[in-house]
Formats: sequence, structure tokens, C-alpha cells
Amino acid sequence: MSQPASSNTTATADSQANEVAMLRDQVKRLQGMATLGELTGTATHEFNNVLMTVINYAKLGLRNEDKASRDKALTKILEASERAAQITNTILAQARNRSDAMGPVDLSGLVRETLVLMQREMQKYRISVETDLVDTATVHGSGNQIQRLLLNLLTNSRQAIGECGTLWIRVTGVETGEEGIQQIELTVRDSGKGIPEDVLPKIFDPYFSTKSGPDETGKGGTGLGLAACKDIIDEHKGRVRVESSVGRGTAFIIRFPASASQRAAA
Repeated sequence: MSQPASSNTTATADSQANEVAMLRDQVKRLQGMATLGELTGTATHEFNNVLMTVINYAKLGLRNEDKASRDKALTKILEASERAAQITNTILAQARNRSDAMGPVDLSGLVRETLVLMQREMQKYRISVETDLVDTATVHGSGNQIQRLLLNLLTNSRQAIGECGTLWIRVTGVETGEEGIQQIELTVRDSGKGIPEDVLPKIFDPYFSTKSGPDETGKGGTGLGLAACKDIIDEHKGRVRVESSVGRGTAFIIRFPASASQRAAA
């Protein structure tokens, strides 16, 4: 006996839904691997700079026997070594947190770690980075995904600025009535060229991009960066607001639910 048409339609719809879910999971895993690869590539460049600093000042210390020169060389070597440790710790933390498991995430700490990796890139384009990060800002989420969000937002802002501009990053708690801090707000604001009003509603659409392709660093131009950001925000039950003015810059204001421990502490 043949199955009713409605049953076949339901089975087909279920099969398609399962296939779409599987493809979404595969895309998320690939995005996570791409993020780790990008971080590793960035760290390689950073490590090269650190090693050159260590080598040059070690040579300086060996050439000059006076105490002042050697003290200067040793101080610079120590500073470079401490920076190398920061880079290593950031990469190891990202590698350990490759799963998308949800838990308490220190948003301010994650911003600081991400800026360590992007410091050389910001310096290359002469972009000044100013931060205002509250000490305790814990959200419930995936550190892996949120760092991917930060990398995309910071790269997008850097490209919008071009050269010689300012990037402001702020993390703060948001109180809701008498309940204390219920949300954590992340603001990424740049002094870039801004987004035209007719383009603004489309910026989170997949494959939509105002760029002709990746820049000289190999980043951007695919139309997937901001779309991925929106997916991450939605998965974390967050909300995003974009403020932009042509010629003056753009701000992404994102609110995440605070973690249970953050709400309890407030």
C-alpha cells in the first residue's frame, strides 16, 4: 500500500531539515578551524618580531660590556619574552577551547587576548586602540565563538579605517531595574569611512560585501564575516545595534546575557 502524499512530504521536509542542520554544524567546525589557523598565522608573524628583538638586543649586549648597555639589552629581551609568553598563552587557550561548549566567559579578558594577537596589524596600519574594559564581565557562552566574533569585528573595523585612525573598545555591565547587572555590553567603534544608510540593512546578509575581495593581509571581502558575527550573537541570545555615519565611523553595540555568577555577584 502506498504512503499518503502528506507523509512523504513530511519525511522529505524532515530529511532536508536534518541535512541543513548537518551542513550548519560542518560550517561551524570549519569556521572554528579557520579561526585557529588565522590565529596561528598571526602568532607566527608576531613571534618573528619578538625573536628579532631578542636576537638584536642579545647582540647589542654582547658587543657592549658597559653595564648601562647590557641592562638596556636585558630589559628589552625580558619585555620581548613576556610578550612571547602572552602570545603563546592566547594561542593555547584558543586551541584548548576549540569546542563550542557553553560556560562562563570573561569578555574583558578575551578582548585583551585578542588585541595581543592583533597588535602588530594595528601598528602596521597606524591605528590607535583605546579600551575601557570593566574588570568583571562574565557572559554565558563559547569562548571560541566569541573570539571569532571579536576577530571579525576588529578586522572589519581595521579595514574600514584604512590607515591612521582610532578604534575604541568598551565592555561594561548593564543594569536592568532593581535586578542589578543582567547584561554585558560590548562596543566596537571605529573612526572609519562609515556605512551608507541604504547599505546598513544588508551588512549581516551572507555573501554581501562592499569590498572587491580580500585585502593585502588575505582578510575580508567574502561577505561572510559579519554574517558569522550575527549567527554567533543569535546563538548566544544576544542583540546587536549598529550606529554609523558616513565619513565619521561605525559602532557595533552588542549585548549578551550576563552569566549566572555575574548576576549573583551584582
